[in-house]
Amino acid sequence: MTSDLSRYDANQLPSADVLERQRYALVVADWNSEITFAMAQGAIDTLIKHGVPEDNIDVLHVPGTVELTYGATHIMKEERVNAVIVIGCVIQGETPHFDYVCQSVTQGVATLNAQGKVPVIFSVLTVLNQQQALDRCGGKLGNKGVEGAYTAIRMANL
Repeated sequence: MTSDLSRYDANQLPSADVLERQRYALVVADWNSEITFAMAQGAIDTLIKHGVPEDNIDVLHVPGTVELTYGATHIMKEERVNAVIVIGCVIQGETPHFDYVCQSVTQGVATLNAQGKVPVIFSVLTVLNQQQALDRCGGKLGNKGVEGAYTAIRMANL
C-alpha cells in the first residue's frame, strides 16, 4: 500500500528563524496543469507553514516535464536559492513517449544533483492513469508537492 505523501515528521525540520532567511524555487510543468498546479500549491503552502516567507519562493513555469531540467538550470544560474523543486506529471499512454519523458527528466535531475550546487528535488509523478495522479496531488494519497517541500527543506539544511 502506498503511504500518504503529505505525512512527515516536522521535528526533523529546522526552526522558522532559519527558514525565514532561505530562498526556494519551484519549476512547474504546465502540461497536466490540473495536477501540477495542485502539487505546486501544496509545496508553497508547506514552505510557508514552516517559516519561508512567500516573497522567498519563486515559481517558474515551463511547458512540460522534459523542460524541467532546463528550468532548474536557469534558476540555479540566475538566482541564489537553497533548493529547487521540479514539479511535473507524466501519465502513461499507448506509445513509448512516457518512457522517454521519464528517462529524460530523471537523468536531468540526477545530473544537476551530481553537480552539487543546490539540491534539486524530484517531485514528478509518473503514473499509469489520471486517477493515480489525482490521488497524489491532494487526493487520498496526499500531495507529492508537500513531500517535495519537506525534502527540499531537509536537503537545503544538511
